[in-house]
Amino acid sequence: MLQRLVSLLIVLLIQSSFVFEISSALQEGKTCIRNDNCDAGLHCETCLANNNLRPRCSRTQPINPISKVKGLPFNKYAWLTTHNSFARLGQVSKTGSVILAPTNQQDSVTTQLTNGVRGFMLDMYDFENDIWLCHSFDGTCFNFTAFQPAINVLREIQVFLENNKDEVVTIIIEDYVKSPMGLTKVFNAAGLQKFMFPVTRMPKTGGDWPTLDDMIKQNQRLLVFTSDRSKEATEGIAYQWKYMVENQYGNGGLKEGACPNRAQSAPMSDKSKSLVLVNHFPDAPDLVVACRQNSAPLLESIKACYQAAGQRWPNFIAVDFYKRSDGGGAPQAVDVSNGNLICGCDNFAACKANGECG
Repeated sequence: MLQRLVSLLIVLLIQSSFVFEISSALQEGKTCIRNDNCDAGLHCETCLANNNLRPRCSRTQPINPISKVKGLPFNKYAWLTTHNSFARLGQVSKTGSVILAPTNQQDSVTTQLTNGVRGFMLDMYDFENDIWLCHSFDGTCFNFTAFQPAINVLREIQVFLENNKDEVVTIIIEDYVKSPMGLTKVFNAAGLQKFMFPVTRMPKTGGDWPTLDDMIKQNQRLLVFTSDRSKEATEGIAYQWKYMVENQYGNGGLKEGACPNRAQSAPMSDKSKSLVLVNHFPDAPDLVVACRQNSAPLLESIKACYQAAGQRWPNFIAVDFYKRSDGGGAPQAVDVSNGNLICGCDNFAACKANGECG
């Protein structure tokens, strides 16, 4: 009888401790039931692709590097970047059409900004006498591949920059716009021109960029890159591969231990380009598999690209479904890169304000 009572007490204690745990603000890796069980910067999810059936608190936000050090050159920081940032799961086209194009993210650009995303990959097209965000093919936008006019998302970024005076944002455009001064017109209409970092201040031969605090002081807090070489001369918008190296996107960039450069990019080891972009997403976005891809394989990918880029850690880490992981995910990968860039250690949380590793 006594043994049964003891066993019952043990069961009750275990159950009560579990109830207490899930009702508290939980740290990364702890078992959860709902998002609000988890601490700030975390949400509750499972990773079935990793055979992990236990719901647990996983990260949605990197540590903001500005919170510790502002005085380093821009190329000494890493930023969480979303691939096809506008292609939101479940979205209906602003044309009224059902979207048949693949989707790559779970939430709005405003929510992405709140969660620490600072790099945005946007595909821009001429469509309906305007500039639209489309996930399309053959350089043509259709009703079923058109998400929304670009100005809508650009205004979300404008509001963020107006309300957050110490933040810097980067836009990387896959550019299919042929209308004269089309990009200039849409950025002006969105109220972003006053924030744009001038091409004249970008290092042309691989030197350091201006410091982050100088960019903030000058209010030049928006970097814009285009895939169209001609736009640098005609509109003053930087040609992407003149300033950064980039690994192969899609399945070709997911080969273990390898980091081949994208065809348009100079070799990853070319140090005449100061910025390093690492893509880590498949050809076909997959919400279920993303939690596995954004976990250990992502960390291995940035380490392989560190070696390929001449021992340079990435400045931009681009993923699909950035919140999906089996723990630390893309935010952890950004922290690893920032830790090494800023203070020489793998854990950015250990970086001190003086740039030393604690």
